[in-house]
Amino acid sequence: MFDALRKIIKDKNFLSLMGNAITAALGFMTFFVLVRSLEQDPFGEWVLFITAATLVDLLRFGITRVALTRFLSGANSEERKNYIGSSWLIGLMSIAIMAVLLYSLVFLFPQTIKTSGFNLFFIWYVPLALSNLPWGNATSILQADEEFDKILLIRFVNTGSFLLFLVLNYYLWKVSVEWVVIWNIITNILTSLLCSAFNWDGSKYIFHAKRETTKITLNFGKYSMGTSIGSSLLKSADSFIIGLSPFLGTTGVALYSIPIKFTEAVEIIIRSFGATSFPKLSKFSIEGNIHEFRRVFYQYAGFLTYLLIPIAIVSAIFAKEFVILLGGKQYKDVADGLAIIMQMFVIFSLLLPIDRFTGIGLDAINKPDKNFYKTLIMTSTNIVGDVIAVFLLHWLFPELSMITILIFISIGSIGFEIIGVLFGIYYLNKEIPLRFFTIFTEGLVVYKDLYEKALTFFKKITT
Repeated sequence: MFDALRKIIKDKNFLSLMGNAITAALGFMTFFVLVRSLEQDPFGEWVLFITAATLVDLLRFGITRVALTRFLSGANSEERKNYIGSSWLIGLMSIAIMAVLLYSLVFLFPQTIKTSGFNLFFIWYVPLALSNLPWGNATSILQADEEFDKILLIRFVNTGSFLLFLVLNYYLWKVSVEWVVIWNIITNILTSLLCSAFNWDGSKYIFHAKRETTKITLNFGKYSMGTSIGSSLLKSADSFIIGLSPFLGTTGVALYSIPIKFTEAVEIIIRSFGATSFPKLSKFSIEGNIHEFRRVFYQYAGFLTYLLIPIAIVSAIFAKEFVILLGGKQYKDVADGLAIIMQMFVIFSLLLPIDRFTGIGLDAINKPDKNFYKTLIMTSTNIVGDVIAVFLLHWLFPELSMITILIFISIGSIGFEIIGVLFGIYYLNKEIPLRFFTIFTEGLVVYKDLYEKALTFFKKITT
């Protein structure tokens, strides 16, 4: 019995899922406390800050993370040092470029930025970027090495320490949103110091960067970065465009951020399995083992699609209760409208596994350009849809309420996700012929195997 439990606990899929699940739980608790600690407008400013920061972080780490995971899997000890050193060099250069760009804009347009909802981002992003670079690099290296137990610890320290501050702030201090940002930076510094102390971040290899490995990383990373930015924009473009609207503004951002939390929870699950599948798919691609590549792709995509169906049904039924639980009493009057938005995201979530795993598959076979094109098409469609919903609809029908416009934005999300699934299958099928419906049959094979293992496990317990 204990041997079986030990195997489950040490399983890489389990560790990855648990790491992301704990992070998600702490993240929801963080959101729960923050939404009650700040008024709607300051909370909207926080959402814009963290959304913009996440987008640019994906730009920075998008250049290196996927490339590092793929190339470290087949690198010798010297090449490993070179790739990690190149990752550090690229990371520091990207922060320097962002510093020049952001602070130049602050100097040139101080009043415009001060009165915008993005003031916190322009002022505080560079310190945040410096503070999270070491632990961000550590996460990339540990993912390549499939050491998900250490990633779990990193995420727990980072999210847990920030949550601890927020709880103390809620009961004791009631500080402004700017101090919330500062404490977020402090928690990132603490996490990075932990990673440096255990030599997980590879900072000792910073001077091992070589022109060749830097060039290889940048060549691969220019597409994976574009994909990362596009993927983030698929989520964050809504908030950005809502924030730019004089009619919706930071209040609209605050309202929209509550139901969209559902998709973030779903993405935690998909990201967990994606982290464990990518090294496997990359390895089979490098070895030319197309049969195993297909099997892993089919089973992961199918397994997750089936897993989300009962979650989606329950979430759709109790959408209003979820909104009130997460947002609190101040959002009770608009809970019915926000529940409809969440139900749109429930439909959206069922398409995510196939969309994401076609993207992971394209990166694994060294076709990041195709994954980038797919994401670019999705992002462009989403932005056009947002602009129509936010600006054109309000201009044509000024009597439409804020909630109604937000509902139209969420409906558009389903459209671009369908486009993502279609283009993802098209691009991957051109490289590795696939049978679409095998995703669902192989997904059932996984559940059958899990059922048989569960029976064996309970037989051992009862005998």
